[in-house]
Amino acid sequence: MGKKQHSKDRLFITRTEWNTEWGGFRQRTTFKTRLPFYCCALSLQPFSHPYGTLDGYVFDLQAILPYLKKHKKHPITGEALSAKDLIKLKYSKNDDGEYYCPITCKEFNENTHIVAIKTSGNVYSFDAVQEVSLPLLFYLFVYLFI
Repeated sequence: MGKKQHSKDRLFITRTEWNTEWGGFRQRTTFKTRLPFYCCALSLQPFSHPYGTLDGYVFDLQAILPYLKKHKKHPITGEALSAKDLIKLKYSKNDDGEYYCPITCKEFNENTHIVAIKTSGNVYSFDAVQEVSLPLLFYLFVYLFI
């Protein structure tokens, strides 16, 4: 028996022991990425006839209609959904075939906040909607209180 026989006796386990011997935290091998804005959330392919739901998911008409006929629910959230709840989205394309905002003429990218008007289905960037609507709200506010 040596003098230092109990030098490794601890009342806790180290991170390495936890990971190797006790099945601790597993390192992620894959990164979760968001689907590009121009892809269907059901088929994961670029859409040709985009339709959206109120919670912000975009589907291709050719993918969502057979699914709704069979299951009658939202493919992502599982809530009840019918074809009447879908909104036809009208994206604008420039000469290069890229989607863009018709107000600011800026191309959409992965970091653009995109919004759609429910009544018309037109798609704009959030910045453009703020630019257009804030002066109007200011005008109405000033007009009502003068």
